[in-house]
Amino acid sequence: MSARMSTLLAAGMLCLGAGCGGSDSGASGEQGPDPNDKRAVAIDCIANDAGLAAQPLGEKSIQIDGPGGPRVEFFLSTGEAESQQFKGAAQDAEQVGATLLFVGQGEDEELEKIEECLSEL
Repeated sequence: MSARMSTLLAAGMLCLGAGCGGSDSGASGEQGPDPNDKRAVAIDCIANDAGLAAQPLGEKSIQIDGPGGPRVEFFLSTGEAESQQFKGAAQDAEQVGATLLFVGQGEDEELEKIEECLSEL
């Protein structure tokens, strides 16, 4: 093996060992949610930043703190979310951007944390 090839190989091994590359890993080595997946970003914020139990529900919702807790439904646009309110399909819900936050039995402090996460989407 030539000296040049050895040098390139050694540099490549150092880069791999040092973590060079296009990884989106955080400081702990865990990858965050896909920024294009608004529901995943919201779940991450609600669970990690707000400290609330958040689970995906169906294809476009999040259930927070169990069945009686707040629920978030995601829509393609703010207009679509707003239209649900006009149709009467969003009673007890607050529109936050392209989402509807159904308050359920959520406490005010808890709901404020959820609203903050949703407003950052």
